[in-house]
Amino acid sequence: MADPKGFLTHGREVAETRPVEERVKDWNEVYRPGSLLPIISTQASRCMDCGIPFCHNGCPLGNLIPEWNDYAYRDDWTGASERLHATNNFPEFTGRLCPAPCESACVLGINQPPVTIKNVEVSIIDKAWDSGDVTPQPPERLSGKTVAVIGSGPAGLAAAQQLTRAGHTVAVYERADRIGGLLRYGIPEFKMEKRHINRRIEQMRAEGTKFRTEVEIGRDIDAARLRKRYDAVVIAAGATTSRDLPVPGRDLKGIHFAMEYLPLANKVQEGDLTVSPISAEGKHVVVIGGGDTGADCVGTAHRQGAASVTQLEIMSRPGDERDPHTQPWPTFPMLYKVTSAHEEGGERVYSVSTTHFEGDEDGNVQWLHLAEVEFKDGRPEQKPGTERRIPAQLVTLAMGFTGTDQKNGLVEQFGLELDQRGNVARDADFATNVPGVFVAGDAGRGQSLIVWAIAEGRSAARGVDRYLTGASDLPAPIRPTDRALTV
Repeated sequence: MADPKGFLTHGREVAETRPVEERVKDWNEVYRPGSLLPIISTQASRCMDCGIPFCHNGCPLGNLIPEWNDYAYRDDWTGASERLHATNNFPEFTGRLCPAPCESACVLGINQPPVTIKNVEVSIIDKAWDSGDVTPQPPERLSGKTVAVIGSGPAGLAAAQQLTRAGHTVAVYERADRIGGLLRYGIPEFKMEKRHINRRIEQMRAEGTKFRTEVEIGRDIDAARLRKRYDAVVIAAGATTSRDLPVPGRDLKGIHFAMEYLPLANKVQEGDLTVSPISAEGKHVVVIGGGDTGADCVGTAHRQGAASVTQLEIMSRPGDERDPHTQPWPTFPMLYKVTSAHEEGGERVYSVSTTHFEGDEDGNVQWLHLAEVEFKDGRPEQKPGTERRIPAQLVTLAMGFTGTDQKNGLVEQFGLELDQRGNVARDADFATNVPGVFVAGDAGRGQSLIVWAIAEGRSAARGVDRYLTGASDLPAPIRPTDRALTV
């Protein structure tokens, strides 16, 4: 145990963000550089090293949290990095992007603010990179087996790195022009600077993983050709079909899916564009959807100079504290969350539904009509007399995703079976109905968290390794039937 009295003598402290008026003028990460290290040892000391560490179960990766908390408290950053990487390929991603279900499961959180697990995690990995503790780990020998991974998001990258280190020859196929999937083109720069992805890709290249960009399986290369070329295939193509809003006026100009809007802003930061073709500058922006993707649209609109930003959510406003009856500890509660984007301004409106859009004579959206709703028997019903309209010159739809892309022929060409939720069906080894073809991440699970994607990638890698060699020592933190915390 780091400090037997740590949780009694120290309160919770979190990373310090830069002033709003400063950070909305750039695209750098919102946290003040260097603000964590002075407090991390103290924060790690709050960990009680519980006899039953529920944080392990709260984390799909099974991160060894009390162990690396103890190392961080003692300033043994090399030891902390080793224990962190024992269960997580990319802690710099999860330490910045994961909503930290581990903290919701922290035993200290029963009657005190929980340990700042996420902040300790990101401090450990950033220190490891700075000190040179993160190095390539190429395999000692090659197996002679080849694996294709379709998709370079967190699930695909985790599967590829595990399989490469097991000695297989792995090629990752990505339809975009850069590796990273939603990490690259879905997550704004202010949440995670893309240099973190770039250096992991270089590490993986040094280990032997091959990357093929601008290649879409199902269109550029058909499934039969891929299966003939590789001994196994991992489908980690994500759940990229955005949920639409079929209301009158949807076809007006200025209404876009979030994943049409966000990637363009990232391409500006990559230097591919000078100005985004879909910009919020000077416009009244409405974001439909109250989740993390919606918050990403809010923060992006602020930085583009929107005249106003309004975020709509059909559900009622979540509570500020856990309800012990409906969301008991250690479950992951749905609470009212103020992200860095929300701190920067804008209005959040709950319990409303969009009825239709109104445009000008040129077909550009100008107004969004909405009405208040209440749920009856689990279905939203509009309240009579609550209709109103708000200005909307740019609308982004951030209402989630309905499944993997079935338009490019990937599902059909492989002959994949789908489950009742429209995801690619798989067994306990993450194998599909097609021999040698496996699935990991959102493509098989549905829209979920980054920590689940990495856990699924690691677990699928074990299934592939066992299929190719008859046995596997690779870790498998989860099984496909474990759907807790899916969002």
